[in-house]
Amino acid sequence: MALTFDSHDGSTGDPAFRVEQHGIDFIPESERWATPRNIGALWAGSAINVEYFIYGALLMGFGFSFYTALSIIIIGNLSFFLLGLASLQGPEGGTTAFAISRAAFGTRGSRLVSFFNWITQLGFETEGLILIVGAAIVLFQMAGVQVSTPLKVIFIIVAASIQAVMPYFGHATMIKVLRTLIIPFGAIFVLLAIYDFRHGSATFKGFGGGWQLYTAGLAFTIALSGLGWTECGNDYTRYLPRNEKKWSIVWWIFVSTAIPEIIMMILGAATFTFLSTNAQVAAWNGANPFEALHGQHFIPSWVVVLFLLFAIVQLFGINSLDLYSSGVSLQAMGLRMKRYQAVVLDSFLACGLTIYAEFQSTFSLYMKEFVGVIIVWIAPWFAIMMVDWLMRKYRYSAAEMQRLDRGSLYFVGASGINWSAIVAFAAGLVGATLAFSKAPPPVNFPFHWMTPVSNHYGGACAGSLVHGVCGAGWYGGADFSIEAGIVIAALVYFVLEKLTGNVARQVKRQKELEPTR
Repeated sequence: MALTFDSHDGSTGDPAFRVEQHGIDFIPESERWATPRNIGALWAGSAINVEYFIYGALLMGFGFSFYTALSIIIIGNLSFFLLGLASLQGPEGGTTAFAISRAAFGTRGSRLVSFFNWITQLGFETEGLILIVGAAIVLFQMAGVQVSTPLKVIFIIVAASIQAVMPYFGHATMIKVLRTLIIPFGAIFVLLAIYDFRHGSATFKGFGGGWQLYTAGLAFTIALSGLGWTECGNDYTRYLPRNEKKWSIVWWIFVSTAIPEIIMMILGAATFTFLSTNAQVAAWNGANPFEALHGQHFIPSWVVVLFLLFAIVQLFGINSLDLYSSGVSLQAMGLRMKRYQAVVLDSFLACGLTIYAEFQSTFSLYMKEFVGVIIVWIAPWFAIMMVDWLMRKYRYSAAEMQRLDRGSLYFVGASGINWSAIVAFAAGLVGATLAFSKAPPPVNFPFHWMTPVSNHYGGACAGSLVHGVCGAGWYGGADFSIEAGIVIAALVYFVLEKLTGNVARQVKRQKELEPTR
């Protein structure tokens, strides 16, 4: 099947460059204008992504050889199959991921996981803004201008204002813009690949590290690739017709994400192999990873300038997806605001968080700590959603999903909370935390008590300790956090639902409410 994309951008109900009026409300069939290839185009436009270039370099900073990193990149990005699976509920429910979560968690219980997702999307937005400002700083430095602290703050405020534009307009606008940017983004990365082939070293040995470090790198990659996007999938597939073929949805999403992001991460890893002096390694793992491109002689300055300019534009595009999903997550939490109002609110918050992160942390430390937040809640949430969907035999009541009153099909018990899901979520969260390889800890801070499963297999510095600081990267032992979070949450939820019979009763009642389906 050829990788081509439809030219259709939207219907009269969701036109591009007009403010989308839909929030988490049901999308009627008359406005289901999208096709799997449309959705694939959106994801492809976001997947040719400078963030994944940086992730590839950060992965090398763990201490891996190039070939070891290559295997982690390929295996880790197969997790985009999970994104495909987590996008199959949108056409049936006709609403966003965390409105659909009402089926598993209850109409009120779903607010808890919606809050977790909102925090996560704010974290991704902050990451994008940090990189946008970092690229701008390097461009100014290359022009001979030193960026002061007040100017950094101005950069952040301007960037936060610009990034809100696309998600403010909505779904159809993002698809049109992200699809349009595929070719220019691809071209600049092809240019960068030429220099990687000339100067990169496939025989790069790294700093060493055993199988424990390998599992930590794999968890890092999976969390920032397929698993880290699962909570957004249904926000976009809700515009697909309900009878759309499931295999087609999974295929287009997987191909449009896994292949580009494998290439992006390989380019980042390859660039690291020839930009790996002590100063450049410090830059990759420092406050601004783009500093590693400044002052080197392998890649011409004009290519670096072009790359950074494209990076800024592209990062605005990827942040639009995060802002869109965080906006609808606020609505799913129960806040009474329009989707575009939520986007404006989140932009202000992301701006403040970026100012804090810019002056209080390094980018690599921020990302490695943020990965832990992603893993410990998304893995159990994903497991519960999938088990619940399978137990319902892929069917939801879209009308009942929009009801919040006590008579709703998904209002469980007297509280509106499905405690089977909450208990399973908590069990998966604890299990993932206990099995997470904390990397890197602050100096002299004993993180080992938090991760006994991981540290049972031993933690170590991948390089040498200098004045108590690990120079090459710290890993806290083997990382089984994703596996633990998914398996524990899935088993606990399945067993509790079999004991309580909540899902079975809802399936029976749904058949009574919708006998013709």
